[in-house]
Amino acid sequence: MAADATLESRLKARALELGFDRAGIARLGPSEHAAFYRAWLAQGRHGEMAYLARADAVQRRLEPAASQPGLRSALVVCQNYHPGDDGAADDDPSRGVVARYARGRDYHRVIKPKLVELLRWLEAEVGQALPLARASVDTAPVLERELARRAGIGWFGRNTMMIDPRAGSYFFLGTLLLELELETDLAFAEDRCGSCDACLGACPTGALLGRDDAGAPVIDARRCISYLTIELRGPIPRELRPAIGNRVFGCDICQSVCPFNNARFVRLTREPGYLARAPRPPEQTGPGPGPGPKRPDSESDSGRAAAAAIPGTSGPALLDLIAMDEAAWDEFSRGSAIRRARRAGFLRNVAVALGNWGAPEAVPALVRALEDPEPLVRGHAAWALQRIGTAEAQAALEERRAVEEDAYVRDELIAAVPD
Repeated sequence: MAADATLESRLKARALELGFDRAGIARLGPSEHAAFYRAWLAQGRHGEMAYLARADAVQRRLEPAASQPGLRSALVVCQNYHPGDDGAADDDPSRGVVARYARGRDYHRVIKPKLVELLRWLEAEVGQALPLARASVDTAPVLERELARRAGIGWFGRNTMMIDPRAGSYFFLGTLLLELELETDLAFAEDRCGSCDACLGACPTGALLGRDDAGAPVIDARRCISYLTIELRGPIPRELRPAIGNRVFGCDICQSVCPFNNARFVRLTREPGYLARAPRPPEQTGPGPGPGPKRPDSESDSGRAAAAAIPGTSGPALLDLIAMDEAAWDEFSRGSAIRRARRAGFLRNVAVALGNWGAPEAVPALVRALEDPEPLVRGHAAWALQRIGTAEAQAALEERRAVEEDAYVRDELIAAVPD
C-alpha cells in the first residue's frame, strides 16, 4: 500500500487481511428508524426477545453516540459464511436442515478475536490507546444493519436482511465503535429489490409483511422459523408447526430465493471454520490409552453396544438427532451457534420435524422421547406421534397420558388423544 495512504484506507485494508470480505466506515448518530423500531416493539413483534425492548438497550441502539459519549465512528466489517448448499436435506424430510450460518464454528468465536486484533493494530497506528472503543458481533445493543447501510455495504431487502449487491446476504456483520473522527464512506441509498417479492411468497409462516409506508421491511418475529426454532423457549404454536417442515435450527428460505444469492453473486466462504461439521465418533469413554473415565465393571468390551456417532450439521438424520442425550448434545453443540437453542429447544424442533416427516419408522424414537426428562421434548413428541397416527403411536400416547404429571405435557397429550 502506498506510504501516503489514508488511515481509513489502511484500516479497511487491514480488515481484509484479517479475513473479512468487506469493510466500510459510518458516522455514529441518531438512528433513522427510531419511530419504526419503537412501533415494532410496541406491537410485540419481537416476541420473547425481551432484551430488544429494555429501555437502556433501546436508547443505546437508537442513539449510540449520545448514550456512549465520546464515540464518533463505526467500522463495519462483513464475513461471508456460505458453507455450500445442502439440497439433499431440503428434499429429504427424514433429514434435518440447519441454517447455513450455524453449520460450522460459532461466528462469535471467529469474528470477535479478529476485531480485537484489528483494534490493537489501529491503536498502534494512531499511537494511542482507544479506551472507549468497543468490538461487537451482535452481542451489544447496536443496529448493525443500519450502520452497514451507512457504511455503503448494501440495503435492507424485503426479507429484512442486509444485501450486498456484489455478494448477496450470506455474511456476518461486526462493528468497531471508535472515538476517532474518521472519514466515512458514502451511504448505500438504493433499494435494489425493485418489484421482486420472492421472499414474501416463499416464507412458509407468513412472517414477512412487506414494506411499511416509509419503505422499511417489516417482519413479525413471532412467526419467523428462525425465532421459533432458536429464540422461543417454550412450545412452538401448534398452528405453525406443520410449516416448519424439517428445519431444526434457523431458516434460510427467504435468502435462498433471493436473486442476489444465486451463483452469479455468492461464493463459498474463505473461513474454514464455517464449513459444515461432519459426523464424528463420540469422545473416548472406555478403557485404553490416554485419560478418560472408565466404564462400569458390569459392562464388558464385548457386551457393550457401541456409542452412536455424533451427528454432523449437513443434513443430519432426524433419528440420530432425537436420540441425543445430554452428553451427546454437549459434544454435538460444543463451539457451535446451535447451542443457543439448548438441548430441550433443539430436540423440540427435531420432534416437530419428525412429525412433519410422518414416517412410521420414527415412532419408536418418539416413544422414547415421551420419557425424556424435558417436558418441552415430551410435549412435542406427543404432537409428532399424533401426526403419524399409527396404532403403535396412539397406544404410546394413551399410556403416557395415564402417568404424565406435567401440566403442559398433559395439555399436549389431551390434544393428541382427546377423551
